Amino acid sequence: MIILGVDPGTAITGYGILKIQNPKSKIQNRLTCLGYGSIRTNPAAPMAERLKKIHDELNKLINKHKPSILAVENIYFFKNLKTALPVSQAKGVILLAAAQKNIPAREFTPLQVKMAVSGYGRAEKKQVQRLVQVFLGLKDIPEPDDAADALAVAICCSGAIDRHI
Repeated sequence: MIILGVDPGTAITGYGILKIQNPKSKIQNRLTCLGYGSIRTNPAAPMAERLKKIHDELNKLINKHKPSILAVENIYFFKNLKTALPVSQAKGVILLAAAQKNIPAREFTPLQVKMAVSGYGRAEKKQVQRLVQVFLGLKDIPEPDDAADALAVAICCSGAIDRHI
């Protein structure tokens, strides 16, 4: 099973692709990182162009990796409405890309992601990123931060899958 984790944003959308080996095994799943990175848009471009780029690049990732599920960070609280609306638009484009390919999408709050990766819902961002590196056996902490966050979302989703198998 392949999970595409996504951290939505209009300037930078992070992504991470994980493969679950032996998903029905009672032994803890072994996760393999197939790749990670970011989709960057031009801040000076019109919002429609930025959203189209996110959609197009995400479709390329979906076509290449053929994920079984898409996991996205849920936007549940923002201090700044100017930030919340564009990020919500990006999330909508991400969910649309999954729906167009008939890929189920799961949404996870930042608290759920932090709990899944660190066991502590108030973990610091750097701590979560380091644990993602260790958990996946990566040589370095994934860069940019958005990619590490997307991998954390995918790890959270893998745990949710474990609980339902």
